[in-house]
Amino acid sequence: MSLLAAQGLSKQFGGLSAVENVDFDLPQGEVRALIGPNGAGKTTLVGMICGRIVPSAGRVTFDGRDITGLPAHKRIMAGMAYTFQITSVFTGLDVRENVALAARRHMRPAETGPAVEAALARVGLADRIDQEAGDLSYGHQRLLEIAMGLVQSPRLLILDEPTQGLSDAEIAGFKGLVRELAGDTTILLIEHNMSVVMELADRVTVLNFGEVLAHGTPDEIHHNADVQAAYLGTG
Repeated sequence: MSLLAAQGLSKQFGGLSAVENVDFDLPQGEVRALIGPNGAGKTTLVGMICGRIVPSAGRVTFDGRDITGLPAHKRIMAGMAYTFQITSVFTGLDVRENVALAARRHMRPAETGPAVEAALARVGLADRIDQEAGDLSYGHQRLLEIAMGLVQSPRLLILDEPTQGLSDAEIAGFKGLVRELAGDTTILLIEHNMSVVMELADRVTVLNFGEVLAHGTPDEIHHNADVQAAYLGTG
């Protein structure tokens, strides 16, 4: 069963088409990677899915419900969590409080403490729980953002360039985390690191010039001549 579906999603900014007639279907429990060259429309597409950008045409359904007109905060309440390409942590608060703020949307105050600690342990930040978020490295801020998403127990977790700024060891830890979540949590992964995409994704969607260029398994995408020419640089 599809958890998320987009039908005919399009977005024009002025006279320019950023996304054009995209159909997108994400089954429950799947890890789907969204890839494409810079400027392909990935961030705009995800913005329409999570409610931060109003589409010019088309619709979005989540768990069978049309959510096209639903604002972003209500999509969060419905079970979406979205980590930004540019970190959106509260730099003046400590790590614990950042995650607690995200948790409070979904649980009673008495439940937040254990949930916060568990989320930080999963991303490898348990030892930094009292550190001010603004003092974290960029990579650790990305991990904090993922913890802020995880603590909400989302049905759909959207990760926008999650490995950017991470060390090799942190990337390995991130891969392990996604494998642990896979099946229970549906994941949409926007990622430039192709080794991460090829190792983690069940299926891959490729955007180019705002349109879907290809859908397929990682192996099918790797051997797709159109994708090689447009994005992978081997055509």
